[in-house]
Amino acid sequence: MRHLRSGTRGFGTCGFGTALGVVIAAAGTLAMAPAATAVTPDTATVSFDCGSFGSGTATLTATQDGTAATISLSTSAITSPIDVGANSVSSTLTLTKNGSGTTEFSGSSNPAIPAGSEVSTGPLTGTVAAGDSLEAASLKVVVFGITATCNATSPQSPGPFVF
Repeated sequence: MRHLRSGTRGFGTCGFGTALGVVIAAAGTLAMAPAATAVTPDTATVSFDCGSFGSGTATLTATQDGTAATISLSTSAITSPIDVGANSVSSTLTLTKNGSGTTEFSGSSNPAIPAGSEVSTGPLTGTVAAGDSLEAASLKVVVFGITATCNATSPQSPGPFVF
């Protein structure tokens, strides 16, 4: 007849409780991990011609959370002649989607822009599907009722955003 020592319950020196604790801790860590951002690249540049408002480059930064995506941008193509308050710029970024067709990202969020500074806007929000390839085609910026329309004059570098 075999006797169990008090406290071991027959599960060896590692113990079932320890193993179970490790499994629970690992599961908890995975559950608390943030959603992976699958967009690549996450930053790109493109040149814009904004007609009488000027021309220059824009830096676009993209993020993704499931099917929701955001793009923020700053461009030297448009500078503000006067101070612009936060959240007073309305922008729509049109992107070529998968080489044909288009999709739009839009929003009215911006930091305060001092007179003479580059226009920054975003995050502009849009919806994406896995595998979408998006490249900036045009940008419409509305400040104090004045609309500047900018058209891309170069491909996005290092390449389109792939979600």
